[in-house]
Amino acid sequence: MAPSHYRRAVVIGGTGFLGRHICTALAAQGHDVLAIARKAADPIPRTAFTALDILTADDTEISAALSGAELVINAAGDAWQGDEAAMAASHQPLVQRLVDTLAAHAHRPRLIHLGSVHEYGPLTPPHPVTEDHTPAPGTVYARTKLAASTHLLDATEAGRVDGCVLRVTNVCGPGLPPGSFLGHLTRQLRRTQQTRQPLSLTLADDQRDYIDVRDVATAVLHAATAPVTGRVLNIGQGRPTPIRELAHQLIALSGLPPHLIHTRTAPLTSNGSGWTSVDTGLATRLLDWTPRISLEQSLHDQWATPTEATAEAGSAAPATPTKPAGPASPGEPVPSSDEGH
Repeated sequence: MAPSHYRRAVVIGGTGFLGRHICTALAAQGHDVLAIARKAADPIPRTAFTALDILTADDTEISAALSGAELVINAAGDAWQGDEAAMAASHQPLVQRLVDTLAAHAHRPRLIHLGSVHEYGPLTPPHPVTEDHTPAPGTVYARTKLAASTHLLDATEAGRVDGCVLRVTNVCGPGLPPGSFLGHLTRQLRRTQQTRQPLSLTLADDQRDYIDVRDVATAVLHAATAPVTGRVLNIGQGRPTPIRELAHQLIALSGLPPHLIHTRTAPLTSNGSGWTSVDTGLATRLLDWTPRISLEQSLHDQWATPTEATAEAGSAAPATPTKPAGPASPGEPVPSSDEGH
């Protein structure tokens, strides 16, 4: 891919799971990258950092942080564990403040917002959902994410900003935080390696469209320079994968003997949809983008990479707990498979 013509790029939620990979991809393309998040985290190579809460900062602070930006990526947001007030506050109002700030600039910075597949609402097999599907979100998380996406689309239609929405499916890959299903399972398997205590897993009988985080970052790079504005574009593998299949791949990667792992299947108690799959044809045509990293490779790299350093509270990564029987240890989230950006 040709290097981007943008010089200064700002990533909101830049220290989170998705944000870190986006910063890394932008820096590799020669951008001057600034990560913005509520709290500091481990440094990101070739990336500057500013601690700033877009929701509570005053207008002058936000304007100063975004000064000179030609590209802004919103990879921030609340997670599934957030309550209704937190989700309502951190999704649409954050995008509104970004739009208001960027619209006041002398030039029109490009704003790319990472939305969620859950904005569509519950989906049914067998056909992957296309962007013209009428959204019918059924959860607070999905409704507030849709409100954020809609605000950006309305702003582009009004000519206030230039930008688009990347509607992302479930994400996996290196650095996946333990709040997600696969991240939590990775942590459980690592603990079992250390303790040698048997692990009982209840796996939901559902299927999800998973994509590697680095493919999401590449989609952002392509969206940065594509002549596309005011559009929603699906970003995913384009096919559903059974949760049980992914779990068993991780178990195999752990090398744990069979007598330490006990699994059973149970119906999903879902906050979203037990089946997701998106049609990525529009992203292929308009962004010249397709996913390149297989789920097998993604899980391999995920297992090989520590996750603790990337579980930053300001990240945009959705947290979605899988074991309905209760937490693995005090204070840990209880995984289900209701994730999706």
